[in-house]
Amino acid sequence: MILPQGASLGFALSLLLSGNGGNVGVVSAFAPLRPSAARAPTALSVGAAVEPPKVNGEVTANGDGVPMGWECDDEANCAEVPACDEVVCRTSLDVRIHGEWYDLSGWRKAHPAGAHWIDWYDGRDATEVMDAFHSEKARSMWQKLPKSKSDVIDQLDAECVADSSTQVAFRKLRDDLEADGWYERDPVHEVKLLGIWTALVIGAAATAHTAPPLSTFLVALTMTNAGWLGHDYIHGVDKWSDRLRNFAALGAGLGPTWWSDKHNKHHALTNEMGVDEDIATDPFLFPWVPSAENDSPLRKIQHWIFFVPFSFLFALWRVDTLQVIVDAVEQKRPGAKDELFALLGHYFLLLTFFPFQVWVPAVFLSGLMSALIVTPTHQSDEMFDTYQPDWVTAQFQSTRNAVTTNPFSEWLWGGMQYQLEHHLFPSMPRSKYPLLKPILQKFAEENNIPGGYRESGEFEILKMNWQLYKDVAEADPVEGSPRSRGDGQQGAIDLGSPPAAGGLI
Repeated sequence: MILPQGASLGFALSLLLSGNGGNVGVVSAFAPLRPSAARAPTALSVGAAVEPPKVNGEVTANGDGVPMGWECDDEANCAEVPACDEVVCRTSLDVRIHGEWYDLSGWRKAHPAGAHWIDWYDGRDATEVMDAFHSEKARSMWQKLPKSKSDVIDQLDAECVADSSTQVAFRKLRDDLEADGWYERDPVHEVKLLGIWTALVIGAAATAHTAPPLSTFLVALTMTNAGWLGHDYIHGVDKWSDRLRNFAALGAGLGPTWWSDKHNKHHALTNEMGVDEDIATDPFLFPWVPSAENDSPLRKIQHWIFFVPFSFLFALWRVDTLQVIVDAVEQKRPGAKDELFALLGHYFLLLTFFPFQVWVPAVFLSGLMSALIVTPTHQSDEMFDTYQPDWVTAQFQSTRNAVTTNPFSEWLWGGMQYQLEHHLFPSMPRSKYPLLKPILQKFAEENNIPGGYRESGEFEILKMNWQLYKDVAEADPVEGSPRSRGDGQQGAIDLGSPPAAGGLI
């Protein structure tokens, strides 16, 4: 059901655009944000008496006057069921995919990656997210889901921003690339990369007791490299990736469940303040000037101590991984037990073959290397105070590539130097990105992308990131500046007040 717009909630709720997908907001690191409207929650709490949900003033019900909703299984087979129980009435949850509106209220619980994704796109277009993150099988399943009711589609179309010419052109480009085999993985190249990783592991183990500093450096390289390889396989939708999905867990102690929950939201909502947790690095590092109540004394010296929180990156990711996998096993999420066994195997091998004085410093060195790679490719470009309906243009505006200067850097960056290619085509094997670069440069020119195709030298981009930290450190607090995060994923949804704020049962 489409509910009327609510009142403005002030800066604390102004992190995102309201569900109508209207204005596009781009801000600097120093500008206060405007308030935005919030749509009412899509779950209606009731007492003893339940009033059926209404659409445009009319009750949505079966022939007996009983309000109806949807219930779906994990194969997207859906059946109509009563919408109300003794507690709440479920309303529709409408998402546009390739120009058609679908009611996903019954599918949200069955969605393998979690209900928060479905909630976020209520009343919005999810075409690019559907295409970017899903396998061919999954992309065929959504057509089985129930379509939105005809009496709400006109209102949905009126509230949701129409597809831009850039989005339409990008969808054609993606279809052409897929038809031409760009998503097919090269086994020889993958074996070469895995061979390099294996050689590093062997070298690290052989020197663990005879040359501990060298072993620490090699272990750090294996962890960082395993992270990039695992990153590619977790995003991948091919059979090779399916088999190696837990490689990051075994090789780096990083779980794919945690990674998918956190990292895919970064891909879908890149640089959206208060939602994208990859840019939520305070209270140790502030990529934009906070309000006084959210400030920290560390901000004033962040450009001098940035390497300290950078070094903790891998350690924090490991802790997050363990917290998430325990919860995933308890919730019986698909593949959770296999992932847990891979993580246990990682720590068994780590503790068996490497002394404490080798692997502990390696975790922090690996964190520093990884942070120096992933952080500057986004933080020096546009950040958004509202939801961005044109996902394609937003990726160009918020992402910057790094131009490496030597073969070692090209390997060490692990494909992240082609950050834009990766963001637009996350499930494409990273070996294809160098060839994709001129295609995207031409695309940006032909579609008049603001700022065009952005890239800087690998050292220049680090300097840009350091300068941002310095400028933010020297600025005074900004009244009304947004928080960097909600309380977890659903907390971020509620804080931003999209159409699904409050969630559904």
